[in-house]
Amino acid sequence: MLMLMLAAVATVVRAQTVCRFRTVRTGKVFANPVTLEGDLLFYAFSNTVVVKNVCKTDIAVYLGQRVFITKNRFEASILPLTIPKSMEVKMPSITSAHFVSDAMILFVIDGKVYSYNFIEDIWRTVNGITEPVSHISGDPCCFEGYFCLELSNNLFAYFRGGQMPGTNIYFSNNGGFSFELLNSDRMSHLKGLLGGIFHFHSLSQVGILLVENNLGTFHYLEYPLNHSTGVPFLYESPLEVIIKPQQRGFLILWNQKTLLVSSNSGQIVEAMQLMEEGNINDLNVEHAKLTIHSIASNTYELAFLVEQDQLYYGSQSYMGNYIIKLSNQQFWSEEASVHFWDVGMLEVLTPVSDPYFPAFDFKKCLVNVQLALMDQSLQLEPCNVEFLESTMEDRMFIIDMNSKLKLSALMVPRKGMNPTPLVMVSNPHALGFKANLTQFGNMYDGNSKFKLDIELQQQQHWGNSELNFTASIKHEAISSITVDIADKTLSCVDLKPLSTLISVGCDLTKKVIVQNKISACAMGILDPVLLQKNYSYTIEKWKDGTLEEIMNAEYVILELNGIVTYSYSLTAATAHCRSQPQNWSIFKEDAEKPSLWNRETYVSCHEDNQDNPLLWPNVEYQILGGRTDNKIIFGQRNGIYTFYLTVVDPYYSYCDLNTIFSVYVYGALPVAEFRPMTSILLMVTVTLFTMWLAYAIPKQLRTERGRRLTGFCFQIFKYCPGICTCAWLRGKMRRGLRSRRVKDQPEKIPQIGKKPDIKK
Repeated sequence: MLMLMLAAVATVVRAQTVCRFRTVRTGKVFANPVTLEGDLLFYAFSNTVVVKNVCKTDIAVYLGQRVFITKNRFEASILPLTIPKSMEVKMPSITSAHFVSDAMILFVIDGKVYSYNFIEDIWRTVNGITEPVSHISGDPCCFEGYFCLELSNNLFAYFRGGQMPGTNIYFSNNGGFSFELLNSDRMSHLKGLLGGIFHFHSLSQVGILLVENNLGTFHYLEYPLNHSTGVPFLYESPLEVIIKPQQRGFLILWNQKTLLVSSNSGQIVEAMQLMEEGNINDLNVEHAKLTIHSIASNTYELAFLVEQDQLYYGSQSYMGNYIIKLSNQQFWSEEASVHFWDVGMLEVLTPVSDPYFPAFDFKKCLVNVQLALMDQSLQLEPCNVEFLESTMEDRMFIIDMNSKLKLSALMVPRKGMNPTPLVMVSNPHALGFKANLTQFGNMYDGNSKFKLDIELQQQQHWGNSELNFTASIKHEAISSITVDIADKTLSCVDLKPLSTLISVGCDLTKKVIVQNKISACAMGILDPVLLQKNYSYTIEKWKDGTLEEIMNAEYVILELNGIVTYSYSLTAATAHCRSQPQNWSIFKEDAEKPSLWNRETYVSCHEDNQDNPLLWPNVEYQILGGRTDNKIIFGQRNGIYTFYLTVVDPYYSYCDLNTIFSVYVYGALPVAEFRPMTSILLMVTVTLFTMWLAYAIPKQLRTERGRRLTGFCFQIFKYCPGICTCAWLRGKMRRGLRSRRVKDQPEKIPQIGKKPDIKK
């Protein structure tokens, strides 16, 4: 009997005690003369919170009666944070904190925004905010690259509780170095008290929480959700809004008496499901007479500590949000807080003052959640999946326009179980998919393994959605994709969902290359030299050095040196334009910036446009590629043309695809002074007339008329030397006529009785 009682007591102790406390104390061997300078900062609310740098989880800030910043998970004694007197802060109370980099954090202190570089210990007042604010919101992206950095740099600063319209909202696109006033025209129709404004990158939306008549509603600014709102929910007192990391669309809305969650960026806000003694009910914190003191979260988990010395743990997914009371161990104190070290590793943290040193120590208790949930008193079913893995984790993928992406995952269920894998996207307005599950062999113990194949592309290309559901195909978008188990139990702590981020936008590894291909030479049919005067260019798209396709999109070219001795084979009429086509003359004012004509500014003439009707059908059609067979016609000029080429088709790629290439033209004949037909006709006429003269003149000279004409010409040449005043020319002509008379005189027969005169 005694042994049974001891066993029962041991079971109770194990159920209640989920961790052991330890104290972190460093650097206090010798007396420390350090004194605190400046104003001591404190959290403006009665609860505590640990705000983590989601991209570098060793860095965090503790907000409570004191404020501490750590770079090593509070594994050292830390001095309380102060703000210099030079900042002239009236009340050093913090209402919001947000990490913007590995070295900088933004604080809202007494209605103003300050940046603090905790590596170099430098404070700075942020410019651009002219009225009091209470909160900063942002959604950091932790993947490498410019795209992710751009997401992280987008921030809002606002005053919670301000009347809309009328409350100033500030935004920053440079990571909080400065802010600007947000244009309120798009929000002029919104009415109520401002509960917050957020970048929901997982949905490619800006969401605004408005409160009216004790009901909170999320409104959205971007198409297609700008004409609808989220489902209203009860909002009786101000709620803190936590955007969970990694752009999955998960939100937590809470205060000391309320806990609500959303799995779709606020479109549906609901209560957590409390699992207690085999029953599942909505958690109503106020009705349960609980007071939330501190809350912790990561991508799929959450936990909170209540003042009644109870620790709760839960999971958040697209299929459900469940929570369970983990322990009644005595954790609570006014300074106690909770945060996640890692998946399934929850830490209770309490700062401890030292009467002899200004630096605070930390009492810590690390809870292994997976181990704690194995307690039989919790009555949880074991995890129904043994293995879930994919190569898509910790990577960001890009789907360009008209592109596809194929992913896969491997699942091994618990023996005898038949779990259902589930594929979900956070932004179905932009990204669609199809999935196929097949058995993929067996494990050594005979257990089956399954392969899940997923094919993704833009929602518009699947053809199974209404037009008012899909996002604009011209605009880039973001979505996460998650592979989870639909009927997964709460005990599957270590089996986290597979998830990654998909950018529906420009793939920076793509480029266009202009190639001169002579296929006959490659086949050995002709000599390349013989074809140099008759070649064509092919525009190709490349990605990571690999040919993807021959490009058939609309593009334009511009000679960079101002040479215009080329033309186009089509006009607006022959290109079948229905409105006036664009051309380079529209952008001539910025000829030094040819990139101004691109996919963002291009307007097709093949669509009706009442603002730009077709008035001049004979103008050149300067767009190449696409649906027309337009070509470049080079003039008779030898030399080099240097062209700038840019793809303007807005439905081909989200990238600004452009390149520069050269064309060398040689062997061109000189430009003719006369028209070819005129020259040929004149030459034929002169030739025929000359042949006729060669025939007609000798024949005419034998007639009486011909002799008179000969005599007439002789008389002209006889008297011409007398008229000329040039002695040299007159002498030449006389000698010519003398010789002509001698030759032309007929032979005379001497008369009888006369002798010829002989001159000596």
